[in-house]
Amino acid sequence: MLKLLHNVDAPAVEEPEALEMGLDELCRLAARQMLATALLAERRAYLDAHADVLDATGQRMVVGNGYARPREVMCGAGMVEVRAPRVDDRREDHKFASTILPAYMRRSPKVTEVLPVLYLRGLSTGDFAPALGEFFGSSAGLSASTVNRLTEAWQAEHSEWSDRDLSGVDYVYWWVDGVHFNIRLEDDRLCCVVVGARPDGTKELIAVADGYRESTDSWADLLRSLRDRGLAAPVVAVGDGALGFWAALRDVFPATREQRCWVHKTANVLDALPKRLHPQAKTAIASIYGAETRTGALIAAKSFADAFAQFPKATAKITGELDVLLAFYDFPAEHWIHLRTTNPIESTFSTVRLRTKVTRGAGSRKAGLAMAYKLLDAAQDRWRRLNGHELVALVRAGATFIDGKLQERKVTTTKKAKKTSDTGSVAA
Repeated sequence: MLKLLHNVDAPAVEEPEALEMGLDELCRLAARQMLATALLAERRAYLDAHADVLDATGQRMVVGNGYARPREVMCGAGMVEVRAPRVDDRREDHKFASTILPAYMRRSPKVTEVLPVLYLRGLSTGDFAPALGEFFGSSAGLSASTVNRLTEAWQAEHSEWSDRDLSGVDYVYWWVDGVHFNIRLEDDRLCCVVVGARPDGTKELIAVADGYRESTDSWADLLRSLRDRGLAAPVVAVGDGALGFWAALRDVFPATREQRCWVHKTANVLDALPKRLHPQAKTAIASIYGAETRTGALIAAKSFADAFAQFPKATAKITGELDVLLAFYDFPAEHWIHLRTTNPIESTFSTVRLRTKVTRGAGSRKAGLAMAYKLLDAAQDRWRRLNGHELVALVRAGATFIDGKLQERKVTTTKKAKKTSDTGSVAA
C-alpha cells in the first residue's frame, strides 16, 4: 500500500493529511490524468489548425465548447472516468471527432480485443463479472447477446477465409489431423485441420473444415477445394495413419510423400500390448525414430519385432509401414523433429478442447468450427519457425537428402574431341 503525504515540508500539524492509495488506484489516477491531458492537447491542435477559419463577421468558426458529461472507459489500467473536451465546429458538414476517444467508446481497443479471447480461452459469460470486477474495477464484460454476435461474426470470417485465393502462397510441408470436439446439439463432432510450412520455414494455418476423420470424401472435398483455389501440392504430408486423408491425397496430390505421425503410431502399438510392457515398448519404438540413419532405424525396427514377436498385431503396425514411417530420413535432419509428429496441430487444439469443455460444447457445428478457427488463427502468432528454415526452400527445389544430409548434385559433361591440323589452319 502506498501512502501519499501532501505538503510534507509544511509545519507539522496534529495529523498530516494522508491519502492511502494502492498501486492499481495510483495507476488509474495517472491514466485519468494522462488521458485528460492528451484529449486537451488533441482539441488544442484541432483549434490551432483551424484558427484562421472565420465567418463573415470575423469570428472564429471553430472554437472550444466546454466538456461532455463524464463517462467511464475501461482500459488496461482499469475503469477510468473521462470528461471529453468538446469542439463547436460551425462549418457545414464538419464535425470534430477525437481519434483518442471516439464517441460512445466504452472500452479501449485492446480490452475490446482481449474480452473475446478470454471467452475463447475458456472464460464463460457468467464468469466475466467476478473476474473483471477484480481486475478492471468493473463488472462489465461480454453479455450472452454479445457472444452470439461474436460467434456469427466469426462464422462469417471463417467462411470468407475458407474461400480465399491460394495461388500466391506455397506450403512445402503439411501437417493434417481430424480433431474431435464437443457439439452440444449434435452427435458428430469433428473438423479437418491442415497446417503448412512456407518456404521460409514459418508455419501457417491452411484449412479448418467440417468433416469426418475416417471419411475419404470429406478430405477429398477439402483437398480439391485447396487445389482449385491455386494451392500447389506439398512435398510431404504428416498425419495419423487412421485418417481417410491418405486415400484422398493420393487421388488429388499423388506426388506428395507420406509421413506417418510417430506419436499416433506409438499409441496404436501400445494399445495392442499389455500395460506391463509399455515402458519397454516405448523405449524400443523411440530407438527406431531416434536412430541417426535409416539403416539404424531398420535395425532397431527388426530388434523391436524380435523382442515383441509374441504380439504380431503390435509389431505389424510398425514393420508393415516402415516406408511411410521413415520417410523423414529423406529430408533435412534439422526438420526431423517437426516431421515425425503432428504436434503443431495437437498442441494448439488443446485450447479448443478447453473452450468446449467449459461451455459443454458448441451449440452447432458451424459455431464449433468458427470457434476452432479463431483459436487456431490466434495461435499462429506463437508458432515457432522450423529448425533449419533456410533448408525448406531447397526441399521445394528438389534437393536430395540422404539420412538428413544434403547431397551434392553430380554434373556430367560430355567432351567432344575436335580434330584440327597440327598448324591449326582451316581449309580455304
